[in-house]
Amino acid sequence: MSIKTRLTEDMKAAMRARETERLSAIRLALSAIKQREIDERVELDEAGLTAVLDKLIKQRKDSVTQYQAANRQDLADKEQAEIGVLSAYMPQQMSAEEVAAQVAQAVAESGAAGPKDMGKVMALLKPRLAGRADMTAVSGLVKAALV
Repeated sequence: MSIKTRLTEDMKAAMRARETERLSAIRLALSAIKQREIDERVELDEAGLTAVLDKLIKQRKDSVTQYQAANRQDLADKEQAEIGVLSAYMPQQMSAEEVAAQVAQAVAESGAAGPKDMGKVMALLKPRLAGRADMTAVSGLVKAALV
């Protein structure tokens, strides 16, 4: 079942169960997906849907840190709950060992020799790891591997 179909079905279930917080997060995701499809005039595939959800999760994480810095734990908890709901639709995260193996493989495939070749390696890794690993951490691993 596709992510979009699961979101729609879960939205209906949340409405029936009167789970307002869950319903709100699911509607947020469906709205962001529909907006991107309208903007780009395409039907998003699974990778595109994952990218939209990943962006929403990153935004929520940023909000949590800002709310905590402002001593607004009530708002931070709300954002954390949304992260929990949205994370359920993401593909399973790769372990650190799997990510390191992918980085080593991409470095070998691209023939990267130094830090100037980081773009080549990241271009190989981005489609493979999108939604399955934190790309900021992957970037750090690539940088360390190319030094």
